[in-house]
Amino acid sequence: MESTAAVRALSALAQETRLAIYRMLVESGSAGLAAGKIGEALRLPPATLSFHLRELSHAGLVCARQQSRFIYYSPDFIAMNGLLGYLADHCCREDGAGAPANDATRLSARMPSEPRLIARSGPKPVVHPKRRPT
Repeated sequence: MESTAAVRALSALAQETRLAIYRMLVESGSAGLAAGKIGEALRLPPATLSFHLRELSHAGLVCARQQSRFIYYSPDFIAMNGLLGYLADHCCREDGAGAPANDATRLSARMPSEPRLIARSGPKPVVHPKRRPT
C-alpha cells in the first residue's frame, strides 16, 4: 500500500459517522448491508449517508453492489488488512532502528482470515472461575 492510499483510508475513518458505518459493515461481514438499513440504524438522512459512503468508497474501504433496487455496501477486508500491514511495517518501528517492533510483527503475522475478528473492540469480558463453597 502506498502512503497516499493509507492517508486517504485513515482520513476516511477519522470521522465518527464514517467509523460507525465501517464498524457496522464489518459486523455484517462480506454480505454487507443495504444503504437504507445503514441509514435507519444510524438515523442518518439519505444525503448525509451517501456523502459518508462515498468517502469510504473513495478511500477503498467499502465496495458497493446493486441488487435489484437496492445498493449494498460491504467492507473491503483486503484493503483494511493492507492498511493494518502498512501501519505495522511503517509506523511501528522500535527506537527508530528501522526494524519492525516485535509486537507489530506479531500483529501482521496473525491477521485474522475471519473478517469478524477485526470488528471486535474493547476489552474481552472477564470470566471469573466459580467459587468453591467453603
